Amino acid sequence: MKKILTAFLLLCFTIAFSQEKKPMFWQDIQNFKKEDQQNPPPKNAILLIGSSSFTKWMDVSDYFPGKTIINRGFGGSRLTDLNYFADDLLSPYQPKQIIIYCGDNDFADNHALKAQKVVNRYKAFYKKIRERFPNIEVDYISIKYSPSREQLWPQMKEANEKIAAFMKKQPHSQFIDITKAMEDANGSVRKDIFLDDMLHLTPEGYKIWAQVMTPYMK
Repeated sequence: MKKILTAFLLLCFTIAFSQEKKPMFWQDIQNFKKEDQQNPPPKNAILLIGSSSFTKWMDVSDYFPGKTIINRGFGGSRLTDLNYFADDLLSPYQPKQIIIYCGDNDFADNHALKAQKVVNRYKAFYKKIRERFPNIEVDYISIKYSPSREQLWPQMKEANEKIAAFMKKQPHSQFIDITKAMEDANGSVRKDIFLDDMLHLTPEGYKIWAQVMTPYMK
């Protein structure tokens, strides 16, 4: 009886430990895999990778008629998560273009984080993309100014500037700056294009993004 109890406790511990080992966003990645199995992803699509600003853009295809888009944004993700799940986010697809929006959660996760650290994380992910897709278009959407994260804007702005400089030197790459388009006539960010959380966008906010992004879309 004692041996049976010991074996049972060991099994419970093993199950609990295996569950604890699953990294954050593991389930999101499994959901992507399941979706790809049920609906094989098309070739030569535009692949969106990033955080909740993409996740919540569930009707993104409606904003870009005639474009084939695969949305692989998962809410709350950081550039560290994109690097961790890089194989899962890239290997199932054969896109003609990748557009990335990620970085603001890195700063939100650690308010003391230096801009260069986030830039380095982005460069690492960009390298992973280029190792798999050396010649496709790769674009980065600037970290947006969110009223709820106003105190983090100096670091975000610095990161934007450094990533923009990096992307300018890369072939088949663009930095898509959405900052000015989200401002009013006085140069202040438009709060009416944000949801009540002052972080995520309304349909009008996404309309503005779409207008800025359209010239870059393959």
